[in-house]
Amino acid sequence: MHLTWLDNNGWLIELGGQRILLDPWLVEPLVFGGMDWLFKQERRSPMPIPENIDLLLLSQGLEDHAHPPTLKQLDRQIPVVASPNAAKVVTELGFGNVTVLNHGESFNLTESVTIKAIEGDPIGPFVLENAYILREGTASDNQDGEDRISSIYYDPHGYHYESLKAEKPIDVVITPLMGISIPLLGPVVKGADSAIDAVDLLRPKLIIPTASGSDAKMTGVLTRVLKADGGAEKLKNLAAARNLTVQVIEPKPGDRFSPALAVPV
Repeated sequence: MHLTWLDNNGWLIELGGQRILLDPWLVEPLVFGGMDWLFKQERRSPMPIPENIDLLLLSQGLEDHAHPPTLKQLDRQIPVVASPNAAKVVTELGFGNVTVLNHGESFNLTESVTIKAIEGDPIGPFVLENAYILREGTASDNQDGEDRISSIYYDPHGYHYESLKAEKPIDVVITPLMGISIPLLGPVVKGADSAIDAVDLLRPKLIIPTASGSDAKMTGVLTRVLKADGGAEKLKNLAAARNLTVQVIEPKPGDRFSPALAVPV
């Protein structure tokens, strides 16, 4: 397994010989509903669009996950797995091979790579978008006791549910460690205070932060009231208070790395 953080929510996941592009924002500014006066995020450095993509995986239909200018740059023949809302976005853009995954449903990318949709982040009062479990291999692969890195849990806004416990074991958790909230309205992205629940439920070997937008600048009215809290050190302190062990790695945008090399033997 190799991972490349594409900044914000975007990842290139290389798993089981497949290249999976997840929630990419790679070109042009990020704006919600055309309201750049409200919120606008721009890259400080260009991020090339990865080549030879086997699957496009989208967790939400919002622009920071299904970014129309980025999607327009992709080959429409690439297969897509998406939440119902994200599927509407790519279908309107002309993608023809689109699989909708509802919570609890799975998609077999190959004989040994499986993607399962589970409950993710609330969008409005009645809609939960997708989080994903990605697994490489079959049950027999781990019977020899080999310590492998072969599974990922991804949730981009940090909403973790008790039902996650049924998904153990998970090797790598990708979720925000820095929370973002709006006064009087509450969290937009949950951080370390929520990530510790994922650690408690899944007992992963690694936790990797996402959604932090480290190489981007934000402008607009909304940025004046956003409040940030959390981070890797806070997560480690919370873990120590619960007698949990957690290893955090913080990649830089564009760096390709192997999670297996980050896990002590």
